[in-house]
Amino acid sequence: MTQWYQLQQLDSKFLEQVHQLYDDSFPMEIRQYLAQWLENQDWEHAANNVSFATVLFHDLLSQLDDQFSRFLIENNFLLQHNIRKSKRNLQDNFQEDPIHMAMIIYNCLKEERKILNSAQLSSQMEVGSVQNTMIGMLDKQKELDAKVKAVKNSVIDVEQDIKTLEDMQDEYDFKCKTLQNREHESNGVSQEEYKKEQMNLKKMFLSLDLKRKEVVNKIVQLLNTTEHTQSALINEELVEWKHRQQTACIGGPPNACLDQLQNWFTIVAESLQQVRQQLKKLEELEQKFTYDPDPITKNKQVLQDRTYSLFKQLIQSSFVVERQPCMPTHPQRPLVLKTGVQFTVKLRLLVKLQELNYNLKVKVLFDKDVSEKNSVKGFRKFNILGTNTKVMNMEESTNGSLAAEFRHLQLKEQKNAGSRTNEGPLIVTEELHSLSFETQLCQPGLVIDLETTSLPIVVISNVSQLPSGWASILWFNMLSTDPKNLSFFLNPPYAKWSKLSEVLSWQFSSVTKRGLNADQLSMLGEKLLGPTSGGSHDGLIPWTRFCKENINDKNFPFWLWIEGILELIKKHLLCLWNDGCIMGFISKEKERALLKDQSPGTFLLRFSESSREGAITFTWVEGSQNEPQFHSVEPYTKKELSAVTFPDIIRNYKVMAAENIPENPLRFLYPDIPKDNAFGKYYSRPKEAPEPMDLDGPKGNGYIKTELISVSEVHPSRLQSPENLLPMSPEEFDEVSRMVGPAEIDTVMCSAYST
Repeated sequence: MTQWYQLQQLDSKFLEQVHQLYDDSFPMEIRQYLAQWLENQDWEHAANNVSFATVLFHDLLSQLDDQFSRFLIENNFLLQHNIRKSKRNLQDNFQEDPIHMAMIIYNCLKEERKILNSAQLSSQMEVGSVQNTMIGMLDKQKELDAKVKAVKNSVIDVEQDIKTLEDMQDEYDFKCKTLQNREHESNGVSQEEYKKEQMNLKKMFLSLDLKRKEVVNKIVQLLNTTEHTQSALINEELVEWKHRQQTACIGGPPNACLDQLQNWFTIVAESLQQVRQQLKKLEELEQKFTYDPDPITKNKQVLQDRTYSLFKQLIQSSFVVERQPCMPTHPQRPLVLKTGVQFTVKLRLLVKLQELNYNLKVKVLFDKDVSEKNSVKGFRKFNILGTNTKVMNMEESTNGSLAAEFRHLQLKEQKNAGSRTNEGPLIVTEELHSLSFETQLCQPGLVIDLETTSLPIVVISNVSQLPSGWASILWFNMLSTDPKNLSFFLNPPYAKWSKLSEVLSWQFSSVTKRGLNADQLSMLGEKLLGPTSGGSHDGLIPWTRFCKENINDKNFPFWLWIEGILELIKKHLLCLWNDGCIMGFISKEKERALLKDQSPGTFLLRFSESSREGAITFTWVEGSQNEPQFHSVEPYTKKELSAVTFPDIIRNYKVMAAENIPENPLRFLYPDIPKDNAFGKYYSRPKEAPEPMDLDGPKGNGYIKTELISVSEVHPSRLQSPENLLPMSPEEFDEVSRMVGPAEIDTVMCSAYST
């Protein structure tokens, strides 16, 4: 088990630490793609040896080329683009200094081990501590490995016993016929010799009967062991994988690879196929020689039926949806499909038998056997457009798994006579549908129907419905494990805040490098549960409170507010959020409590609670600690942030009163980080000093360049102290001169000194 896999199983608070290890200099996606290879290299040696570091650097580029080729086969354009970009960045950053790259990777791996150790040593008071979970997972894996190996070894053992049995039967048959032939010869055999041969044959028969019983008993024991092992695979391991897949679909930790499960399933399936052949061999031996009571005759039908039943159960359970339905345009919002937009879905058979390659034709169906179509009023019906059949094969997948991927499916609503009414109990985004997949395994003496279904999907007709549709997917997969429960929203259960808070944090950590901390979640908990709850972990939140009712005195629900903020972060604030510059979710009361004891000019960044589309503001403190004054700027939405970046807004923000020089009141990001230290690396590059315009020159366009800045007007009393005006550094004077003309400066200066 790789270190990277172990990290992905940790709690979200540890995963957040992992996210903070990786940035653009060495992106996490490379760590993900090349996990095993990276962990097998000696980066500590490379960090101290330039020759070895150079070799590893070129090996790494070669590994990325191999990964690119796999994405090329999959026709995954986005991942091709990302990996090419990652490779170019590595060449730009480390071509001349491979030791630096080796040091970064060595430190990342070392910090990962620290996080793993920290997780293992975390509070023992937590139910099922991470340490016990990790040890338990390893022990469980070893236990299953041993069970699967025992099944395989038992099959080999039975195979040897059947060969021995066949040899014994052949010898017995030969001696019987020899004795019979000698009886009919003219010289014959003596009575004494005949009795002796008869006694030998009787002993051989008893040995033969004993061996038959032994072989039959061994097969019974083998099937008992197989059944026990298979039950653990199907009812525990596969169920846990499906639950992890649900969690990953809604932003949780990435789901573990299916390769280990496939390996176990395949070994057990191969073993059962061998048992079927062994039973045929026993039947052949029985046909050559039988007696009463023959253990083969007595048990063969039961053993054949049981072997068939186990194989059928295993093969049917191994047919899974490896990648749930998803629109490529919204990869982080699976299970929400828009009519007329292509989506993809991938199936996999965990029993990887060579004879099944290109022999299983999968058909996809929409809402098969869904009772809600007739029982729920207004329930919509859809047709699937595109190629709805696909043959499973081992060539299309990078890991050689037996899979079928549908890449060009679309949904189209069936239009009924008359217009759709809204009288049904479910709104469009609460209607749950499903995709079913069918195929049939046909082998000599074996016909097995296979079927599996996707997790419930929401079908929308307009992209504006996507946020509400995603809320439904979150709520279902957080609270239900039954993919056929499509009536879930007729009576949706309440969610515990302890669970919902984790899912909310995943919405941020899945699209950024940072989830929500305890303070941020506490504020959100109070919004949902009320200020007196303190964000109680046991607090229960109804579905309507989360997604349908207006929150407090606002005209929009809680989830749409969160969704607007997520969009704002992704498009305009990603770097600041990843760096931890944005406190984000904090009440005005808590905001003032934090700022009141800080130096004048200390400010913090929070999200507006009154904007549905998402907005960010900053609040700063000024005055003495005895009489602090707090000021908040009007929130910035995507409209303003599309024109000027937020770091530049903070850099150039001014307040001004009548006849006073504008000033920037923002000095320290809470608690005491100088503003330029926090945001300097994100400022736009300073423009070169303007040259005198030559309007007649070939490059002149006749326009004076302008720059957008944010200015707030305040009452003159706010700027009554002369120390707010003078002295100014040369840099400050240059900045003022760029925005205010000489005449205005003279007027302000005269005004200041005349009072």
